[in-house]
Amino acid sequence: MTSQPPGTTPTNTHPAPSSTDSRPWPALWALCIGFFMILVDSTIVSVATPAIMKGLDAGINEVVWVTSAYLLAYAVPLLVTGRLGDMIGPKKVYMAGLTVFTVASLLCGLSGSVGMLIAARVLQGFGAAMMTPQTMAVITRTFAPDKRGVAMSLWGAVAGVATLVGPILGGVLVDSFGWEWIFIVNVPVGVIALGLAWKLVPRLKTQPHRYDLLGITLSTAGLFCLVFGIQEGQTYDWGTIVGPISVWSLIILGLVLLAAFVYWQSKNRQEPLMPLKLFTDRNFSLANIGIWTVGFAITGMALPLMLFAQNVLGLSPTRAALVLAPMAIFTGVLAPVTGKLVDHRHPRYLAGFGLGSLIVSLVWLWAVMAPGVAIWELLLPISLMGVANAFIWSPLSVTATRNLPVTQAGAGAGFYNTSRQIGAVLGSAGIGVLMQSRLSANLPAGAGAGPEAAPTGALPEALHAGYASAMGQAMLLPAAVLLIGLAAALAFRRPPARTRAAAPAASLAGTGVGQTVGQSSDR
Repeated sequence: MTSQPPGTTPTNTHPAPSSTDSRPWPALWALCIGFFMILVDSTIVSVATPAIMKGLDAGINEVVWVTSAYLLAYAVPLLVTGRLGDMIGPKKVYMAGLTVFTVASLLCGLSGSVGMLIAARVLQGFGAAMMTPQTMAVITRTFAPDKRGVAMSLWGAVAGVATLVGPILGGVLVDSFGWEWIFIVNVPVGVIALGLAWKLVPRLKTQPHRYDLLGITLSTAGLFCLVFGIQEGQTYDWGTIVGPISVWSLIILGLVLLAAFVYWQSKNRQEPLMPLKLFTDRNFSLANIGIWTVGFAITGMALPLMLFAQNVLGLSPTRAALVLAPMAIFTGVLAPVTGKLVDHRHPRYLAGFGLGSLIVSLVWLWAVMAPGVAIWELLLPISLMGVANAFIWSPLSVTATRNLPVTQAGAGAGFYNTSRQIGAVLGSAGIGVLMQSRLSANLPAGAGAGPEAAPTGALPEALHAGYASAMGQAMLLPAAVLLIGLAAALAFRRPPARTRAAAPAASLAGTGVGQTVGQSSDR
């Protein structure tokens, strides 16, 4: 198969139909069930951490890899699976990924060792990578431009609520049935989601593509070396791992490989894995920076908050998880409102407000996380997090995809989700390193109270102040990273007027990214 010449419209381009033509809403609801499930599994492990440590006799570094392995296997293939959806159809790729994810969930629940659990999580992450770009691509290809704001608000609400509901659902399941059930529960949900996808998701026309094998190799190897080096740095005291291989050499190698990947994409004249012309759209580039920081922050803040709630405040997994309930409530209630605003308001104001509020809430948490803190004092900044989330997901996703040509829907969605997942991987890895570092600084030598300290309430009271201080300080890392996202959001341009109106489908299909960018203004 060969790619189309630049600047031409393929004969089999599938224009974005109106919602009445393709009944996109039932399809989106069906896809969101699976999307919700895979995002819940990004954060559900955080509340089950003490139970998994006890049940599988695992340390903090091993159990952090239960999350990081999933996120890494989720992030790395997204560029490829987004393009695969364009080639053979988003419905087929989504259903195949959902099948892999469901089977892997059962294997996770049946794991008898932490090694088996990590291996099953890798398989689970790969299934999630096949599914995620298809949901966003279907929105781009089936909703008219003036309807995408509301559709993306649902997609964004699912993303925001899922990452917050994960710990809550995890707490209930751990307390009631055991940690294994945070994975086994996916099996019946996966079967239902498969049936709905088969019945409701339309078969969309496909696009011919070539696979960029060198690009796949460079991006995969680069991401693995970078994340593995960051994750294992503290374990090896930032020194030698084996033979001549050190932590820093892995990190540097990862950065070099990723730089080589970008260079190759600029030189590949056939069909690059990551079409750099997408980045001629300023808003697409900035939205990817924004969602990267959000992925980092949301994943990074969950583990220290849950460890603080259980090991310092002595809350059960369920009660600790319920502390996050206001986030899910505020996000779910306000997301539809934001979805209506995003089609008519400048995205910099909506996303800027959301990112700024999330930074404030994390710093606020750092200020109040201390032994004996009243629960209501935690609920106030956590509620602000929910408001922030409602103003982040939809504005960022709509801004990223608004000007994408239909022929690049899969590639654009794949890169956007890759950005979010790379942020989540690095957030998980970075927060694990920072927690161990802060615990070493705040606790007496030999205190034996790392994040793997005995399950709920068993941490000696004399160590509560140091432990709480370490977990609170960990909140400052995601807050600092979000400053980058805030700067990116404040630099958004107002979208062209014709993309905010009900633009004809044909004009969308035949418009290149570079053509639409030139009509943007900074109003």
